[in-house]
Amino acid sequence: MIGNLGVILGTASLVIAFILLRRLSMIPLTNEKVARITKEIRSGAMAFLRAEYRVLVIFILAMAILLYGGSLADIGLDPMTPFAFLLGAACSVAAGYIGMRAATLANGRTAMAASGDDPQAAALEVSYNGGAVMGLSVAGLGLLGISIMYVMFGNVDDVSIIAGFGMGASSIALFARVGGGIYTKAADVGADLVGKVEAGIPEDDPRNPGVIADNVGDNVGDVAGMGADIFESFVGSMIA
Repeated sequence: MIGNLGVILGTASLVIAFILLRRLSMIPLTNEKVARITKEIRSGAMAFLRAEYRVLVIFILAMAILLYGGSLADIGLDPMTPFAFLLGAACSVAAGYIGMRAATLANGRTAMAASGDDPQAAALEVSYNGGAVMGLSVAGLGLLGISIMYVMFGNVDDVSIIAGFGMGASSIALFARVGGGIYTKAADVGADLVGKVEAGIPEDDPRNPGVIADNVGDNVGDVAGMGADIFESFVGSMIA
């Protein structure tokens, strides 16, 4: 009963998140310069995620094989643990990806809203909806993933199954947070050195060639990495 309720609530949360995401995508970018910069930041952020996830897939599959081998070796692991691990990792990846899509959709549209008739209210609504997509996705995926564990495996008497789900979420969060943080700081330092130090151009000035990479880094570290990290913390607290 509890597992089924969790599936319903988790699915409802994801549906609301996708409705908000759809509403964001339907807001037109009428300013050509804002649209161009938004596209550059979006393409850079998605390119980083694709490169990062290609490496993570290899690691996750290798860990799942090791966990399956451990279950065959009779060391106390349930045979379903590697499948729970894969599900936890997939949910964590999805949380970061959805959050990144929402952030890269909302940034330029927030700037456009801030130049309208009621700038403060309009910009707040757009940015809030963009952040709500990430929050609802993290909550929905976490609740849905844990509930699926209970629906599939009953009461999950074997702790290793539910712990495997948490381990999958933690593995993605570790690499997303650290890898995204390294990229973020590298882009930040690069923008500082190229612009402020060498050419005397402010860090966020459009003339600074490193400003796009800096903004991509902010999305990578503070959205995708943070989303996976929050998802891992949320799942860990529920499991505990």
